Amino acid sequence: MEESWLCQWSMIRSLLAILQWWSFNVTVIVMNKWIFQKLEFKFPLSISCIHFICSAIGAYIVIKVLKLKPLIVVDPEDRWRRIFPMSFVFCINIVLGNVSLRYIPVSFMQTIKSFTPATTVVLQWLIWRKYFDWRIWASLIPIVGGILLTSVTELSFNMFGFCAALFGCLATSTKTILAESLLHGYKFDSINTVYYMAPFATMILAVPALLLEGNGVLEWLHTHPSLVSSLIIIFSSGVLAFCLNFSIFYVIHSTTAVTFNVAGNLKVAVAVLVSWMIFRNPISAMNAVGCAITLVGCTFYGYVRHIISQQPPGTPRTPRTPRNRVELLPLVNDKLDDKV
Repeated sequence: MEESWLCQWSMIRSLLAILQWWSFNVTVIVMNKWIFQKLEFKFPLSISCIHFICSAIGAYIVIKVLKLKPLIVVDPEDRWRRIFPMSFVFCINIVLGNVSLRYIPVSFMQTIKSFTPATTVVLQWLIWRKYFDWRIWASLIPIVGGILLTSVTELSFNMFGFCAALFGCLATSTKTILAESLLHGYKFDSINTVYYMAPFATMILAVPALLLEGNGVLEWLHTHPSLVSSLIIIFSSGVLAFCLNFSIFYVIHSTTAVTFNVAGNLKVAVAVLVSWMIFRNPISAMNAVGCAITLVGCTFYGYVRHIISQQPPGTPRTPRTPRNRVELLPLVNDKLDDKV
């Protein structure tokens, strides 16, 4: 009886963790799009900077004040030698995501973000000369095909937004691959990652945001009709961006790898549906099919990764791959690119 109750509680806990993760993620995405489109605050660098500041303050409160998470101590030298380069790529990743969100619909942007597994595998193969099981390559085919179909049939296509989203995928892949080498020896969770990287990212982005968008922000402050309510929404998006990082930490510790992968892809579908209901951006039938193919491909990719990870070390590999050069799994956990 007690075991049955514990099993039910574990399922409820996992479901609640997934729902709160979905809620924060979708809310942050929709709020950012609302800020760009409805509030006409068309300054992605400034929005990113606000998110970094709120996240840095939030991480400090959680670790130093409330002590909900233990601080992972990093040597002062490693902060500049390891954390700073990671923060630079982290900053580019978030900025490109917000830039793409300004120019293209949420549905298109979220679908392109699903291209991250493919860019990660290709980068590791081209630059680091790592080899993968043939099933990993096969699982990328529906992802690439779905992205191509979605891009060709997108009714609100914008080349600048598309390129920003695509380079955002490359930045996400680069960030995760660099983390394997630069952060070797440190077991960072999402909260400690934000604690160390958000201040650096703010420092990196503050000057470009001031120079490129400062005058525009000042003009917006003087001319916007409902300033107070708009500023509340803008800064609330920064607070929710930090809450999203905390929710990622919670969902990872409450679900299995397979559940996390499936929930991550369903999260994209939920974000696409909710954004369409709010903004009513036109979506053709073929565009929806391309998005669905991409999400199914991402789920299949995650399933293949899980199957390979469960294989015992002596399992025979494909004869076309040199046995001493096999890298069965990509480094990236592809659903953690929500960090803001």
